[in-house]
Amino acid sequence: MSFRLHRGGRFRRWLGERLGGDLALGDRVWRRTLHALGAVALVYFFLPNDFFLVAPKEYILLAALAAVLVLEGLRHAAGLELPTIRPYEEGRLGSFALFAIAIVVAILLFPLAIACAVVLGTAIVDPLAGELRRDPRFRRIDALVPFAVYSALALVGLSVLGSWPVLPSVGLALVAGAIAVAVERPKVWWIDDDLVMTLVPALALYAVGVLVLGYAR
Repeated sequence: MSFRLHRGGRFRRWLGERLGGDLALGDRVWRRTLHALGAVALVYFFLPNDFFLVAPKEYILLAALAAVLVLEGLRHAAGLELPTIRPYEEGRLGSFALFAIAIVVAILLFPLAIACAVVLGTAIVDPLAGELRRDPRFRRIDALVPFAVYSALALVGLSVLGSWPVLPSVGLALVAGAIAVAVERPKVWWIDDDLVMTLVPALALYAVGVLVLGYAR
């Protein structure tokens, strides 16, 4: 017997109908929305360490990740049904769990500037790239637009939120955007684009920005 943490798609069907479509549209819109909300995790950097009173904020972040992984474990071990899980995720870790891992790794292991750059970029650009590829009208720009948006968001993370110098940040943001689009486009079922779009650019930014240019760790 399986259990489910959804209402059989009623909300997603309602959402799809409000947007002029059906359950499939509502499911896609809801999944994209939840993905974009991953960027909210960046408030971590702007909270005092004792904000949660019961434990330091890094413990709370790790506890939230543990809760996500428990849900994912129950999905595989006990048949727990979660909303917005796509067919190709049924035999592997779900994208939501891998994105959660990527976010926590970025926040805890990389400087604020880099974490903000890559989490903002992936949260917004991965859904955008998926939508552009669905529509033949955007076939000519379905790589250019994600590259431009990821680069712009990375620049915000590096220069505005992370206070790295503007001109080097422009170059680093362009590099991050190019890498993110390059690793997102190949579709292999066991490699998740949320994970690689976050961590591969983060490693590149760390190598150049911190190890070579010496910006704040």
